[in-house]
Amino acid sequence: MAFTRVLALCFLALVGSAQCGSVKNPFVIRSGTSFASRPYSSLLTVPNGEQFGLWTWPEMCPDNFFAVGFSLRVMSLQWESYGGDDTALNGIRLFCGQNGDRSFLYTVESNTGYFGEWTDPQWCPSGTLVSFQLRVETHRGMFGDDTAVNNIRFRCSSNPTLEGQGMPWGDYSHWSPECSEGGICGIETKMEPYQGGLDDSALNDVRFHCCSRGGQ
Repeated sequence: MAFTRVLALCFLALVGSAQCGSVKNPFVIRSGTSFASRPYSSLLTVPNGEQFGLWTWPEMCPDNFFAVGFSLRVMSLQWESYGGDDTALNGIRLFCGQNGDRSFLYTVESNTGYFGEWTDPQWCPSGTLVSFQLRVETHRGMFGDDTAVNNIRFRCSSNPTLEGQGMPWGDYSHWSPECSEGGICGIETKMEPYQGGLDDSALNDVRFHCCSRGGQ
C-alpha cells in the first residue's frame, strides 16, 4: 500500500542550505502507519475545527524522532476549474528528525485530500514543533462554498512561529497547548471524503500527538 511504501526522495529544490542548515540532500522516508503504536504523552487540539468528515488513522514518527518541519497540500483559488469549488488546505505533512540531524528524515501526514500541490517545507531553526493554531472558515450554509481549514501556524520549541502557505479565508482561533517536553510526534486528520461533484471541503480538523524524549 502507498502508506507503507518506502520513498527515498532527494528534495533538491525543496530543501536547500538556507532552510536546512548545511544539509542539501536529506534522505526522506514515508513513515505511514509503521510506527502507529508509538506511545504518546498528550494530544494537541484546537476548538475551531469544522464539522464535516471523519477522523482518520494516526501516523507517528519513529521512536526518538520528532517533527522539525512541515509542508502543506494547498488547492489554489478556483475560478472555472473544478466548477469553482475551493477546498483550500488538503493535507499537512510533518518532517520528523532525530537529535537535530536533518540528513535523514521521516514524513507523516495521515489522510490527505485529492486537490492541490505541496508547498516548500518550512523548518524550525532548531528544536521541534510544539503547538499549533488553525485558520478555519466556518460552514457557509447550503448554497455557500465550504473550505474549512485554510492554513496553519506552528510554534517551535526554540520560539519561532511558522505560518504555512495556505489560503486566506476564515480566522485563526486559540493556540493549542504546548507539548511539555520532546515535541510533536504524530498527526491525525479529520477529512471529508470526495463529494463527487458536490461541495468539497477536504481537511476539516487536525490533532497532533506529543511524545517525550526517551519514551512516553
